[in-house]
Amino acid sequence: MPQSSGSQSPEQPSAEFGANEWLVEEMYDQYKSDPGSVDPTWVSYFKDHASGKGSANGSANGSSNGSPAKAAPAPAGQKTEQKTGPAPAKPVEKAAEKPAAKPAAKTDDKTDDKPAPVAKPRPDAKAAEPAKGTSNPVPKESKPPAPAAASDEPTYTVLRGAPARTVANMDSSLTVPTATSVRTVPVKLLWDNRTVINNHLARARGGKVSFTHLIGYALVQAVKSIPDMNVGFEARDGKPNLVTPAHINLGLAIDVPKPDGTRQLLVPSIKAAETMDFAGFWTAYEEVVRKARDNKLTVADFQGTSISLTNPGGIGTVHSVPRLMTGQGAIVGVGAMEYPAEYQGASEETLTRNAVSKVMTLTSTYDHRVIKGALSGDFHRRLHQLLLGEDGFYDDIFASLRLPYEPVRWVRDVTLKHEGEIGKDARVLELI
Repeated sequence: MPQSSGSQSPEQPSAEFGANEWLVEEMYDQYKSDPGSVDPTWVSYFKDHASGKGSANGSANGSSNGSPAKAAPAPAGQKTEQKTGPAPAKPVEKAAEKPAAKPAAKTDDKTDDKPAPVAKPRPDAKAAEPAKGTSNPVPKESKPPAPAAASDEPTYTVLRGAPARTVANMDSSLTVPTATSVRTVPVKLLWDNRTVINNHLARARGGKVSFTHLIGYALVQAVKSIPDMNVGFEARDGKPNLVTPAHINLGLAIDVPKPDGTRQLLVPSIKAAETMDFAGFWTAYEEVVRKARDNKLTVADFQGTSISLTNPGGIGTVHSVPRLMTGQGAIVGVGAMEYPAEYQGASEETLTRNAVSKVMTLTSTYDHRVIKGALSGDFHRRLHQLLLGEDGFYDDIFASLRLPYEPVRWVRDVTLKHEGEIGKDARVLELI
C-alpha cells in the first residue's frame, strides 16, 4: 500500500511493490556495489529515495545516524552511580546444619549377598520353526535400523534476500481481511478454440497462444463489465479510503528460475490492459514475460498493480487460494484443466457418450473491506460466460488475430435414446 507521508530507504522499499519488494533490495545492493550495472530507471529511483535513508533507519535504531541511542538521564532527586569495580560481596550466611543422610536400609540381606542368576542357552537348542502355512522367518543377518540418536538436532538457516522479503510480505498480508469465491468452469470450448488459433498461427506467422493468455484477456473483459472489482483499500490520515485506479493494471505472477537452481516469484503488471484488443494484450504479456526472464524489468513494471492473476494449474494444482498483497483488491487463481476425478479412469468412448468435459477451478480472493461476496460471485459468473463464448468473446479474438474462420461455438448436447438411434439408422437406410 503506498505510503501517505514520509520517505523510505531502498532497504525499506515502498509497499507499492507488493511481492516484489525483495527484488528492490537486491537491486539496491547491486547498485551500491556498481551503479552502472543496473538499469537507469533503478539508479534514478534509488537517488530519489536516498534522502529518506537516514530518517528511516534512524527511527528504527533510536537515532538519526543509526548509532545506538544514549541512556536517558535519571529523574530529578535520584542519584546515579557508575561502578567500575566488582560489586562488594555479600556476607555469607551459615547454612543450617542438616542431619547426615541415613544409608538406605537393606530390604533383604540374603538377596544382596547372592549374585543374580544368569540364563544359559542349551547347547543343542534349535531355532524355532514357523508353523505350517506361515511366512518364512526373518534371516539372522537382517538387523532393524538403528534409531536416531537423541542428540540429533535440526538445521537452522537464516532467511535473507528474496526468502526474507517473502516472509515479510506474508506477515503483512495477514492484515488484509480476505474472503474467497470459487467456481468450476468447463474448458472444452477454450481448449478447442485455442487449438484452432495455434494451428493457424503455425501455418502463418508463427507464435503460440497459451491458456493463460486467453484467461487473462477474459479476466480483463470481466473487470471492464464489473469495474468495482478493480479497487483497493488505503488508510489516509487515520481514515479508511476506497482507492479506484485509473486503469486496469493486471499483475502476472511469473515463476522465474535462478542460475543456482532456486526459483523466484515476480509480479510485474500490464498497464492499461482495458485499452487493448487481444493481439495487443498478447504482445504486452509476452513482453513482460521476456523482460522478467532476461532480468530487464524496471521500477515502473512493478508499480500500480490493481488486480493479479496466478496460474498454478500449469503444474497440476487443482484449487489455489493465493495471498492478497496490500494495495490490491483481488487476485484470481487458475486451477488445472482435468476431467472430474470420478471420470479420470473412463474411456474416451464413455467420456464422449456422456458429454464429459474437462473443467478448471477459478478462485477469486478479495479484500472484504471494499469487495463483497455477491460482487465477487457476479464477477465469476461473467468470467464463466465469456469463456463459454458469450457476447462474441472468441469472435473478437479471431478478428484481432485475423483468423479466416469462425470460432467453435458452445451448444448443449442433444439427448439420443436407443429408440432414436434405431430411427436414425432406418432413415439413413431409407435415404440410401
